[in-house]
Amino acid sequence: MTETNNVSMQVDAGLVRQLAELLDDTRLTEIEVQDGDRRIRVVRNIAVPAPAAPVAVAAAPPVPVAAPAAPAASPASLALASPGDHPGTIKSPMVGTVYMSGAPGAKPFVAVGDKVAAGDTLLIVEAMKEMNPIISPRAGTVTSILVDNNQPVEFDQPLVIVE
Repeated sequence: MTETNNVSMQVDAGLVRQLAELLDDTRLTEIEVQDGDRRIRVVRNIAVPAPAAPVAVAAAPPVPVAAPAAPAASPASLALASPGDHPGTIKSPMVGTVYMSGAPGAKPFVAVGDKVAAGDTLLIVEAMKEMNPIISPRAGTVTSILVDNNQPVEFDQPLVIVE
């Protein structure tokens, strides 16, 4: 006579629910606990937003040859231009989430008006659980911060302007 081993693990639905809530609270994507032979692993799949489709832009009409020369750009007209066009713009080198400080509740790395040196940390972009400091490539003054704490950012998105 053969004996079969029909041992089945009893799943504690309350524990699984608590682990799922812990994932939401901590923004983790995976958690695993083990108690003796019992092991529970909860994984959350995060949908990554698809990049926006390119928008077709109509070509500008040709400029007549006899048109008067455009006046030099004033500081006020520069303010109206896209922040990405400013020569002091530091852009995100990756897709991720911006953190303005090294820890929750800590003082931000920089504020508008702060003087920074080349190599100073301006903010952090977290990508795939890696904290990537975004450093200033030049010395200057922070004139604009173009993102908020915990904001998702795209590759090449303007983050900070240092003049």
